[in-house]
Amino acid sequence: MSEKRFNHVLGVEATALTLAERYGVNLERASMAALSHDYAKERPDDEMIELIRTQGFDLSLIEYGNQIWHGILGAYLAKVELGIVDEEVLQAIRLHTTGAKEMSQLDKLIYVADFIEPGRQFPGVEEARVVAFRNLDEAVAFETKQTLSHLIAQEVKIYPKTIETYNQWVVKNRRELS
Repeated sequence: MSEKRFNHVLGVEATALTLAERYGVNLERASMAALSHDYAKERPDDEMIELIRTQGFDLSLIEYGNQIWHGILGAYLAKVELGIVDEEVLQAIRLHTTGAKEMSQLDKLIYVADFIEPGRQFPGVEEARVVAFRNLDEAVAFETKQTLSHLIAQEVKIYPKTIETYNQWVVKNRRELS
């Protein structure tokens, strides 16, 4: 793991633990998921593509690249190589890049902590940090909306689960609040 990635992971863990205390999430699980969330991030693409092809993953995953597959394959590798068997932790690792229609408190916490950790610097991150400590569901919606806007601006293919996350956490929650 590069020094930059290591520092990011430590920042995610610190943020996850603070959020876990705020929202009553198990600290050990939050720490484990945060420390493992980018386990596969710096793996070579050819290794990841081989895993997708040989381990029964949906082959369309290849089209979306490391930004998506490092979470999904990271959960698999954390189980196989690190011996993590806690499905709640594995699910948080799996969903940290895309979110999902259904997310546990731990899933939401890791998704948000990865977005707002102290090393992140981009327009809107300060607002995201405020929202994260006000309401975790609102933070998921905020992050998802920001991420989708960024992907659309980049004109890249959008992973279907990201759209599903948007529809659940942004559109549905907005209708419920109206």
